[in-house]
Amino acid sequence: MLKVQEIRELIKLVDQSSIDEFVYEIDGSKIQMKKNSAPAVISQAAPIQQAVDLIPAAVKTGSVAQPVPAVQVQEAAQESAKAPENNQAAQANLHKITSPMVGTFYASATPDTDVYVKPGDKVSKDSIVCIVEAMKLFNEIEAEVNGEIVEVLVKNGQLVEYGQPLFLVKPE
Repeated sequence: MLKVQEIRELIKLVDQSSIDEFVYEIDGSKIQMKKNSAPAVISQAAPIQQAVDLIPAAVKTGSVAQPVPAVQVQEAAQESAKAPENNQAAQANLHKITSPMVGTFYASATPDTDVYVKPGDKVSKDSIVCIVEAMKLFNEIEAEVNGEIVEVLVKNGQLVEYGQPLFLVKPE
């Protein structure tokens, strides 16, 4: 059963992402969130706060029984727009390690420890390259391929979306 705090965290993630609507339905229960898409002087926090106020009733009745899976979000076309044309051919041969969920990217286990990987480091398929935190759960992300880290595409503490590239790896 989802706790109110977990639902609030989900609302915060949806609010910070580029998606406008999120729907989760299970066993006849439904959670639906929509962002206010019309430009207004009033903050968008008001509609989201109204959604938060409605949530405890659903939680009390036990109608929400399982954790919400990662929100599937279309990958933004910004990635290809940022890279110069001559660099695109070189990137075509590189493997992209992508985020399996919406969450916060962390390059190390704690703020005072070294990063898992940096450009030039060799990795194997089961090497941990980062952590993505989603709803207070810290998920270790593995390299998926043997190779060398070419580039880290996100900054520590940055919000990432489902399918967003995190690292470029030159496969061996």
